[in-house]
Amino acid sequence: MSIKKTYEEINEKIRSGKAVVLTAEEVSTMGRELSPAEIVKKVDVVTTATFGAMCSSGAFINFGHADPPIRMEKIRLNGVPVYEGLAAVDTYVGATACDPEKPEYGGAHVIQDLVEGKELELEAWGKGTDCYPRKYIKTRISKETVNEMFLFNPRNAYQNYNVAVNTTDTIKYTYMGSLLPNLRNATYSTSGELSPLLNDPEFRTIGMGTRIFLGGAEGYVSWPGTQFNTSKPKNEHGVPVSNSATLAVIGDLKQMSSDYLQAAYYEKYGVSLFVGIGIPIPVLDEDMARRLTIRNEQIETTVLDYGTVGTPALGRVNYEQLRSGQIKVNGKKVRTAPVSSLSKARKIANLLKEQVQQGSFELVKPVMMFPKNTSLNGLKEEGGES
Repeated sequence: MSIKKTYEEINEKIRSGKAVVLTAEEVSTMGRELSPAEIVKKVDVVTTATFGAMCSSGAFINFGHADPPIRMEKIRLNGVPVYEGLAAVDTYVGATACDPEKPEYGGAHVIQDLVEGKELELEAWGKGTDCYPRKYIKTRISKETVNEMFLFNPRNAYQNYNVAVNTTDTIKYTYMGSLLPNLRNATYSTSGELSPLLNDPEFRTIGMGTRIFLGGAEGYVSWPGTQFNTSKPKNEHGVPVSNSATLAVIGDLKQMSSDYLQAAYYEKYGVSLFVGIGIPIPVLDEDMARRLTIRNEQIETTVLDYGTVGTPALGRVNYEQLRSGQIKVNGKKVRTAPVSSLSKARKIANLLKEQVQQGSFELVKPVMMFPKNTSLNGLKEEGGES
């Protein structure tokens, strides 16, 4: 008879200090020798993690009211334009926002500076109303002076992502880094067998309300992320072979650390925010155990030519090949480099493992599961081609 576990049973083990917790890399190694049925008996929780550039990130902030008050209709933080359409003194700082005159400092830097306790210059303008008569304010803020400050990221932790190359004769500057001409390099993202959504590809345990490690603090999955796409082709191991599902996540920015939230600037592309996410996955049954033993050589992704209109596919490779330092594209050996940090992902997975073992991080069963059949729409220009 196959073993089945519940969240309640696993959390009781966590509270009593008896839960067996492994990282996804550790259980992948275990899977070479033990069957899924044996792993269910031995392991209760598997920790997964990723640390990479996640452009679709940002933070909500409430500044508090001045005397006399102002209805902020234009806002700058350290010169970075932030969103002003949220009542009088709320804002959303988008990670990629920037002053075009100073493109190397943007919203991600504002977020990191706030997390580190630095003071920032706030400037705001309004037209003046009977209830909000002030028209201008210039002051300093920090995480100690603002009321609320929470991270809300609409699209993080891609389930998989493509490999980027460039077949043209000129260098291409992209969010996947600088791509050298004539297939002289290839860049890739995600943490392979450590990556959260590759260990639960059917979203059996990850859904709305799942408790996660986010930016060095406790966070939650709040919704399916934007561009959540479950219709991408999968390989024989059930792994999507290109960018597919995503997560929207939320957490208290005041509790986070710049060890796990770091701003970055990509040459001639722009600003992004590196986000650290860790998700503990309960080993509920043999199917979950089988999913959790996925290995890098079983995780395939698609090579895309970023230098050509339409980014045509040039083939597939797996993460073991990517980690080796070179792959073959069009018969040519191409150097590989990650645009995410495996060492940081490992650090997060091990830190989360310790928290679960110590009983300070229990599992939360999702309050709503994610949709199973989704696809994406694109934009069509009026009077033109798609």
